[in-house]
Amino acid sequence: MRFPRFVIPCLMVLLAFPGNAVAQIIDYGRLDARLTQLAADEEIVGLSVAVIDRGELSFAKGYGVTEIGGEPVTAETVFRWASLSKGVAATEIAILATQARLNISDPVSKFHTSLRLPEGGETRATLEDVLSHRLGILPNAFDTRLEDGWDAAKIRNSLKSLKPICPIGDCHTYQNVAYDSIAEVIEDVTQSRYADAVDEAIFKPIGMVTASIGRSGLENSASWARPYTKRGRGSGPPRKKIVNDDYYRVPAAGGVNGSIRDLALYARAHMGLLPDVLSDTTLELLQTPRIYTRREQASMSSHYRGTVRDARYALGWRVYKYGEAGNRVVGHRGAVEGYRSYILFDPDRDTGVVILWNSSSRRPNGIGFEVMDMAYNLPFHDWMELGTSASAGTH
Repeated sequence: MRFPRFVIPCLMVLLAFPGNAVAQIIDYGRLDARLTQLAADEEIVGLSVAVIDRGELSFAKGYGVTEIGGEPVTAETVFRWASLSKGVAATEIAILATQARLNISDPVSKFHTSLRLPEGGETRATLEDVLSHRLGILPNAFDTRLEDGWDAAKIRNSLKSLKPICPIGDCHTYQNVAYDSIAEVIEDVTQSRYADAVDEAIFKPIGMVTASIGRSGLENSASWARPYTKRGRGSGPPRKKIVNDDYYRVPAAGGVNGSIRDLALYARAHMGLLPDVLSDTTLELLQTPRIYTRREQASMSSHYRGTVRDARYALGWRVYKYGEAGNRVVGHRGAVEGYRSYILFDPDRDTGVVILWNSSSRRPNGIGFEVMDMAYNLPFHDWMELGTSASAGTH
């Protein structure tokens, strides 16, 4: 059974309770108990989690507070999505490509952008290369200049001074400033502001009522989470930070805000459940892997013991094989000062998990693995590092 979009907000709390007929794959009682335990740790300020179970938004709940001493986090509390924004930008490009308004094989130089690459590489680098981080320059090139207040367009122009580390298209080196040239491409093609183009093509059609781009969108939300970072091990509760414009100035790379409810609706659309918004053709364009990501695979193997393998990058999305069965999962993680974000789903099973939190703790990443392990009926593992057994939290 598919629920109409306007019914979902009323159902979120109801479906979160264990025993509901819709929630059969995931043990929501255990999940809720473990999330409650995780959120009680002082390094976690606020946390919001949603699960899509066989296509239905079956769990969406907030834990902790928007700020120390502040109001409780709910499913409508807005967080920064950080690098999940890259998938939003890629989705807009894929929609435009499906409409034949551009081609991902078009060179960047075809459009009015400020991106200049070593040895005139902007004439050879394609939109596909930008969206899969295959520009041949060092990772996170000149992010520090962005953090020092430089104009993003000027930084993109200055990338031409770098020495290539590989030919364009040959290696994966993650970018922020260069990636944001995609916002310039979208503005050139649509002749509208990037934020407006994304709102009209993605946010509104999916029904994402809290989603926005830019700092004002975050701070004008009815409920929004303030950023916090660790003080250091054993040195007390997290330290509150001030929201700054650094990565909002590269909106295609890190400019999106939204609630866990809206992130869940966005995930459902990328599972192919809103074909009028994202067609199979559009999703295939987005989710087809382009390049193996050695560093990502090493990181995942180190932290999650081979649970995911064959880590590859598509267009603004990561693609993995999950578990011994090699189930294909699609996802991404995000981090910007004081905020973290996570999305992981199996588009063939219409099942996945989304997570937002306002601290620098990495432990909530384990939520995604615990949910997907349950979805695949795999043995329990304490990925949240709570020091508990498989039976802990069951109802």
